[in-house]
Amino acid sequence: MKFNDVLENLTNYEAGKPIELVVREFGVKEKDVLKLASNENPMGTSKKVQKALKKAAAHAHLYPDDSMFELKDALSSKYKIKPENIIIGSGSDQVIEFALHAKTNSKNAILVAGTTFAMYEIYAKHTGAKIYKTQSKQHDLDEFSKIYKEKKDEISVIFLCIPNNPLGECLDRKDVYKFIQSIDKDVLVIIDGAYNEFATFKDSKKEIKPKDLLDKFSNVLYLGTFSKIYGLGGMRIGYGIASEQIIKALSKLRAPFNVTTPSLVAALEVLKDEKFVEDTLKNNLKEMKKYEKFAKKNGLEFIPSYTNFITFLFKKQDSSEICDKLLRQGIILRNLKGYGMNAIRITIGLPKDNQRVLKALKELL
Repeated sequence: MKFNDVLENLTNYEAGKPIELVVREFGVKEKDVLKLASNENPMGTSKKVQKALKKAAAHAHLYPDDSMFELKDALSSKYKIKPENIIIGSGSDQVIEFALHAKTNSKNAILVAGTTFAMYEIYAKHTGAKIYKTQSKQHDLDEFSKIYKEKKDEISVIFLCIPNNPLGECLDRKDVYKFIQSIDKDVLVIIDGAYNEFATFKDSKKEIKPKDLLDKFSNVLYLGTFSKIYGLGGMRIGYGIASEQIIKALSKLRAPFNVTTPSLVAALEVLKDEKFVEDTLKNNLKEMKKYEKFAKKNGLEFIPSYTNFITFLFKKQDSSEICDKLLRQGIILRNLKGYGMNAIRITIGLPKDNQRVLKALKELL
């Protein structure tokens, strides 16, 4: 059977290993498996959300509100913007897909950092677009500017992951705004803020405000998600914020009822639970310092992180070997060999989780 040519060079996104796989393959008891590979919220899911979901189950036979009025209204209040500036997706990566199908084809290209979220490239290849990457693995805006000037006639979308996944570094707000000002207004600049709440809590200079973007730029799409700080990874819900012109264009690609009723209920409820968010931020920052201290004490290089994970870089040891040995102990971390790096990304867990990881790492090192 013949398929589209773009599929020939397309690789699947490598998700973090599920708990069930470790139980099945290594005989580890489920209660002993520790998953710190996918940057899920170690605090779990808000109790308020759990309670609301039980009520929502009674309406599972009904289609969701396709206007998503309540959630858009809540987000518009949070960010002080209009509901017309918001689109809801099944995860923020669905909004990425909308954007690339709206702006790219085989005649143009996207520009990304050397190492960043893999779905930017995968979705771009769906449309036949070229991918230009910086030599630097982390975000270097001078390199972005240089490539943009050289390939200006081709580049139609630029991605800035702030902070960056899977490495953790984060650009300053003032540098981002200065860069966007140098970009042609017909080029869509996508700012992926999946982890921006963590960056903002650590350093206010990293905060990207969607309202600022709307007020200053007509060609920027901001992405947010409920999967990370809000603890709703399993509900698959995210959003995009942009000018009405951009939102109208993306909405033409959205299938009806693309987000489930439970997902809408969960997202709406967790926005009200400020304590859950605050507890998540405090735990993350406090526990991050333990990993940094461990790295310095053991001569490990790490990337200063503004997310809910930290990246350890290895010179002597092999990251694949370390991940495999930890996996057999029931500890799931993210090996970055697939990104061409001898490195491991570790989601920041609860105190007892981090203590277990650091003890196991110490023994291997």
